[in-house]
Amino acid sequence: MFTHFHALQYEAKPDAPDPDFARKMQEVLGGQWGEMTVATQYLLQGWNCRLPGKYKDMLLAIGTEELAHVEMIVTMIDRLLDHIPLKPDAADRSKEAAAGYGQHNPQHPIVNGAGASYMDSMGNPWTGAYVTASGNLMADFMYNATAEMQGRLQVARLYNMTDDPGVKDLLRFLITRDHYHQQQWLAAIEDLKTEGLEGIPVPEAFPLEEEVGDLGYTFIDTSDGPDAAAGSWASGPSIDGRATFAARRIEATADAPILPPGDPRLYPTPQTEVKNLLQKAKDMLT
Repeated sequence: MFTHFHALQYEAKPDAPDPDFARKMQEVLGGQWGEMTVATQYLLQGWNCRLPGKYKDMLLAIGTEELAHVEMIVTMIDRLLDHIPLKPDAADRSKEAAAGYGQHNPQHPIVNGAGASYMDSMGNPWTGAYVTASGNLMADFMYNATAEMQGRLQVARLYNMTDDPGVKDLLRFLITRDHYHQQQWLAAIEDLKTEGLEGIPVPEAFPLEEEVGDLGYTFIDTSDGPDAAAGSWASGPSIDGRATFAARRIEATADAPILPPGDPRLYPTPQTEVKNLLQKAKDMLT
């Protein structure tokens, strides 16, 4: 059940319209790392969560907050599109004016009536394929932390693309909340570890004796760069605390694959040896 309040969580009002920046704002609304993605992702993870208690409640709480962020960004885009020019200024024929008009998203006035849409800055439609909800909290929380990092990165870049004080104020708020949300997911990951619910590797419950030799702790060096194995991923204690990392060059442990002849009903290119065998068979019959 949801309840909606018309009041926004934070103000979303530019000092002046700017259809070019409205197009840029579309990325953090309907892009892969935009608010539509994280809002629906966290809610889906929460609805699917089979572990009642704080993790499920937290997922539903943050997902609902992200819906509030969707509303704020849509509102900002709508206000940036106020008085959007429907055609180039006939009195200004300069190249600069033409280039500026060309940065507008034509779908804003044509499809949405000077409104936002669930698309990215290039007009690609938002898709549920961006959403990850695996049912494993450790895997999902790790991905959620990445989503917040990518989202904050993009909003911070947008912050340096505008001089509008009202727009920058909303972007500051979003950057601030992304700062907290990164920490939230990383803290939740530590809670999972402390409570013994999930650990590394994911899934932790898969029996380690089923893994192949020591490859779960070995960095395989395939690079001619001298420093590929120079980090802590190639020596020292493993992250799961069960072994020690090591490094070695890649090596072949299986023969080169030779596939059997293709099904002739699929008209593959015949192998030379097969053609010779067929010819020999025909010669024996004649």
